Amino acid sequence: MKRSGPLFTLFAGLALGLVMLSLNATTGEAGAPPGNTPAASPATESPSVRPSPSRTAGGKSAYAGRTDDGTAAVSVSVRGDRAIAYYCDGRTKESWLKGPVGDDGSLRLSGAHGAELTGTLKGDRIRGTVETGDRPAAFTARKAVKPSGLYRATTEVRGARIDGGWIVLPDGRQVGVLERDGVPRAAPRIDPETGAVIVDGERLTARPVVPRPLPEG
Repeated sequence: MKRSGPLFTLFAGLALGLVMLSLNATTGEAGAPPGNTPAASPATESPSVRPSPSRTAGGKSAYAGRTDDGTAAVSVSVRGDRAIAYYCDGRTKESWLKGPVGDDGSLRLSGAHGAELTGTLKGDRIRGTVETGDRPAAFTARKAVKPSGLYRATTEVRGARIDGGWIVLPDGRQVGVLERDGVPRAAPRIDPETGAVIVDGERLTARPVVPRPLPEG
């Protein structure tokens, strides 16, 4: 009976040791060592802002069409965030306009004598209104496939200043006005494949109109 006390104490100590080892092992599996805490996953970045699907940054495109009342033609040439437009009735009325294109495809162009063109570029067309001193005229200009589009020739012929503008519509029809020393008249036809045109017996070349990009800075 006197020997059972030490043996009991020995077995109790061994059992306690086994329990402690088991607890330590379990704790080691569940926790991470200090200083080695897994890094949090980086936050998902929001998608970058992209240009409107109406246009491609830096891209070039032309649009051509007629006013709703059929009395005039309108063409718009776009390059990135800049645009040049031409309105003419094919006889004596014309106006050149220019300005920015918004990220949402909005246009607000201005020209001489208070001329204004407002509209929206969406998909393959521009829908808007042009005002050149008369009542505003609504128009639709669809994306032009070369040789359709906007052309201009500016030069001097036999001492006279020549400035001509042409809109070649998608169906092949042409609408243009040519000024000779500031006096407008209906423009002669151009060869849309080459831009060649005869003015006062001289062969000239009308070239596609493309806006110039804004200077950097």
